[in-house]
This record gives sequence, structure tokens and C-alpha cells, in this order.
Amino acid sequence: MMESCLILIFLCYIIPLITSDSVNVRLVDGHSRCAGRVEVLHRGQWGTVCDDWWDLADAAVVCRELNCGEPVDALGDAHFGPGSGPVWINYIMCTGSESTLKNCGSGGWGKYGCDHSKNAGVICSEVRLVGGSRCSGRLEILHNQTWMSVCDA
Repeated sequence: MMESCLILIFLCYIIPLITSDSVNVRLVDGHSRCAGRVEVLHRGQWGTVCDDWWDLADAAVVCRELNCGEPVDALGDAHFGPGSGPVWINYIMCTGSESTLKNCGSGGWGKYGCDHSKNAGVICSEVRLVGGSRCSGRLEILHNQTWMSVCDA
């Protein structure tokens, strides 16, 4: 029993240290959780992404990471309003197949060459096809954070 408690205490202190450099993504100031200004959590602080080289491949990674369907638009020039805090990423270079934005190439983290007037934004479809190919399958929509099938009636 004492061994289990020690292991649990050890994990409670070590796991946050191991994952403290992980990146989370969110969309802010849009019409839903699947549209808005792109913000990333890095080193415990939320910051924005610069729109330099920002395109649909980058937006696809954000939409996938947030489970929001396919990208509809990759926006720049602080379309959803300017953010605050650091501009964490500049010159992001995703292929579109990455599972998370932190796996994309970039000009570096925290290297400021951009201000909040150039914050990147995304609009995701909140629609997906399941059980087929890229162009066929069962149509699902995101409703109240749950994917639901669309009836054919």
C-alpha cells in the first residue's frame, strides 16, 4: 500500500514536469469553439500565432487538433480581433497532415517579428465524412461538442 502511495505521489510531481512544455490550441472570439483567433499554450502562457505564411494546411492541423472538421478558411490580419500576451509562433509551415500544431515547422517559438495586428484565425467546418473516403461517407455535424449523423429525410 505504501509503495502505491509513493508511486502516485511521484507521478503527480513528475508528469506535470514532463508535459509542461506541451502545447494546447484554442480558437478565441469566433462564433463557436471551432472558429476564431488561434491561440497556443506554451510554457504555461497563452499567446497568439502570426499570420505570416498562414494557410489552409496550417488551419487543417488546428481543425483536426480541436476535432472541428475540415478548414473552411485560414484568416489573417487579426480577423477575430487582436490577441494579447506573446506572439508565440511566426512563419508556421504545416503540411496539413500533422496531428498537432507543435509538430509543424516554424520560424521558432517566442521569436517576435510580428504583432497582434497580424494574428492568425481559423474557421472550421464542424462537418465531417465518416466510414468512407475523403470525398464519401456518412455525413456528421458537430452539435453541442458531439458528432451526430445527419438523417437523409
